[in-house]
Amino acid sequence: FNLPSRTLRDMISNSIDVIIQAERLRDGSRRITNITEVIGMEGDVIITQDIFVYDITGEDANGRIVGRHHATGIGRPHFWDRARYFGEEARLANALDAANEEESVGLAS
Repeated sequence: FNLPSRTLRDMISNSIDVIIQAERLRDGSRRITNITEVIGMEGDVIITQDIFVYDITGEDANGRIVGRHHATGIGRPHFWDRARYFGEEARLANALDAANEEESVGLAS
C-alpha cells in the first residue's frame, strides 16, 4: 500500500490511546520511563501528553539506578470515556487519584 503520511498519522492517532515506553538504563536495568496518552491530531502532528514519568534520582552503592515514577497532574486523561466504555473508569480514577495524592504528599514534605 502507498498511503499518504497524513492518512497514516490519522490512523495511528485514532487507534492508539496509550503508549507505555520502557527503556534500558545505563546500569542495564529496564524501567517504564513514560506512560503517555495520544490525544489526537493538530495539523499534521500527532499530539501526546505524559501521564506518568520516571525520574532518575541517583545511584545506589552498587551503581544501580534509583528513581521514582510520578504523575504529571493529569486528572482526567482524554481516553477517560473509553475507560468508562470498557468498565475501567473506577480503576483508572483510583490509579490517578493515588498517584496525584502521593505526588501532593511528596511536595508537602
